[in-house]
Amino acid sequence: MEDNKSDIEQLTNLFIEKREHYIRFALSYVHDRNIAEDLVMDSFTYCWENKERLPVIENYSTYLLTIIKHKCLNHLQKQRTWDEISQNILSDTEWELKMRISSLQSCEPEEIYNQELQQLLHDTLKQIPEKSRRIFNMSRQDNMTYPKIAEEMQLSQKSVEFHISKVLNALRSSLSNYLPGLKKK
Repeated sequence: MEDNKSDIEQLTNLFIEKREHYIRFALSYVHDRNIAEDLVMDSFTYCWENKERLPVIENYSTYLLTIIKHKCLNHLQKQRTWDEISQNILSDTEWELKMRISSLQSCEPEEIYNQELQQLLHDTLKQIPEKSRRIFNMSRQDNMTYPKIAEEMQLSQKSVEFHISKVLNALRSSLSNYLPGLKKK
């Protein structure tokens, strides 16, 4: 656009006379009056700020409409990209929510509690001296009587009772948080 009075007047007149026409054009695509007004204003501003660099224009109205068209296209493409990103985020969020619901539905608190107790029993028995643990296992797992254990281990029955009592106290102590009835009074 050459820097002469007629070009500036033409652009000014277009702004005054056809501004609403251009806004309606943009509005028909972007479906938001404020955005349409902004795009039209940006187009006029672009022409005004770049009037020295623009080529000679035969029809300013068509040229301005082309700029508005491209600004609408850019806006809609950005909006589509944003919508796709939002949809992906929503999709990921929905998937995560479904997974949490599924996980919770399949969760059996009793199973978890039993597994924790089993692990605690295992850990506690691991800390007990080998001889006491062996005597305890003979009593509880092999169902052997105290006299039979004493005979096999070559100990007195009182020693067997002492070892088993020691193991039971250790178990009582470690299980007291899970089974409150086991706490010593």
